[in-house]
Amino acid sequence: MPHEIVSSDDEAIKGYVGKLVLSTVQETINALLDEEADQLVNAGRYERTDER
Repeated sequence: MPHEIVSSDDEAIKGYVGKLVLSTVQETINALLDEEADQLVNAGRYERTDER
């Protein structure tokens, strides 16, 4: 029975995972900042109110 040898490019995997983590962290921070800004101005992004 022949054995298949599986190889991987560890540096490519580390690079991909690093980019994935960076992207996820950026999206999370941006979402938190957007939510905080909405709370500070008491309105959503591009939302117009009578008071503003």
